[in-house]
Amino acid sequence: MNAAALRRWKAVFSIYFQDSIAYPAGAVIWILTDATTALTMPFVWLSAAKSGAIQGFSGGDLVLYYLCSLLIGAFVTCWFMFDIAFEIKEGQFSSTLVRPFSFFQLCFLRNLSWRAVRLSLTIPFFLFFLWLYRGPLAGMRVHVGPELIAAIVMGHLVSFTTAMALAMVALYVGEAMGIFELYFFPQVFLSGSIVPIALLPAWAGNLSRVLPFYYTTGLPTEIMIGRLSPAQAWPLIGVQAAWAIGGYVLWKVLYRNGLKHYTGVGM
Repeated sequence: MNAAALRRWKAVFSIYFQDSIAYPAGAVIWILTDATTALTMPFVWLSAAKSGAIQGFSGGDLVLYYLCSLLIGAFVTCWFMFDIAFEIKEGQFSSTLVRPFSFFQLCFLRNLSWRAVRLSLTIPFFLFFLWLYRGPLAGMRVHVGPELIAAIVMGHLVSFTTAMALAMVALYVGEAMGIFELYFFPQVFLSGSIVPIALLPAWAGNLSRVLPFYYTTGLPTEIMIGRLSPAQAWPLIGVQAAWAIGGYVLWKVLYRNGLKHYTGVGM
């Protein structure tokens, strides 16, 4: 990538970053949905774990899991398809077709700017929860290494490319929001956001690992709390890479063919 391309990336990122921080109240409302899970679910599991560990999770492990999941999910999880589908339906998508900039790159930088803002707004909640649960978290450690960084980056790419591929469905149908809602339910439960994958029934745990959901937030969270060693993590990071590449290829196919169906305003 040359210097001119980097300058363009920086300029586009800056524009969307400023747009993202223009409405902080709305951003906080979105964050509260995830923060509520990180606040309430540890209470539930702490009560359940009073009689002993649950599937190898102590009470402190479960608290740490939800707090790490909150922080990782703020950067990794992407719901960008709703915005793109709306712009396709309203005809705003047309302007992206005449810009001297890749649509995929434009969406990536736009989403990345929002992820940066969301992560920065999530950190105060994370720190507050650390203080709130300081008792159960006493003696707990997080594991930070190259495998964690790689898993977070690849998890974001899996989530982003999947969302981009789903967004292109809006080029083929008049109303795609209902289809996206069908994606929401398995994403929440099979990614480990609500319940750790290890605590799901065996069939659900196996299903999560043959679909992309676990490879978004579940895998990096398990690495961060020490449930997976580096030797166990790297092969799974390879699976993340495969899902990210597959999502990109699917997006490319749907995008190219979908442009033939795009009619502008009123799509």
